[in-house]
Amino acid sequence: MIKRLGFFLMSFFFFHCTAQEEVKSISTIELKVLLEKGNVQLLDVRTPKEVKEGFIDTAFLINYFDTNFTNKVVQTFDKRKPVYVYCRSGNRSGKSARILEEKGFEVYNVLGGYQQWRKEN
Repeated sequence: MIKRLGFFLMSFFFFHCTAQEEVKSISTIELKVLLEKGNVQLLDVRTPKEVKEGFIDTAFLINYFDTNFTNKVVQTFDKRKPVYVYCRSGNRSGKSARILEEKGFEVYNVLGGYQQWRKEN
């Protein structure tokens, strides 16, 4: 009985935490369609060195590693509209999305990041 209760509690904790960590996402193909319609809040969280390799037009460039990252994003973007975030491959943008969600933004992580964007565009 105790083993079952322990398993139940561990399962509940695992699924509960996983659901909270889940970030909405969008493919680069879906992003391209939105960008063609215009007026999309797009955030590039890569480093300046990475941005030199190219970037998506209309993106705001705010380095994830900047000490004032959160403040800059909050001052730049409108909470009433969704924010689409990308990095090189999707790791930092996922972390950034969680930070922005905590600040009250509706956020979408661009799957595959700029690497995927370049492959498809």
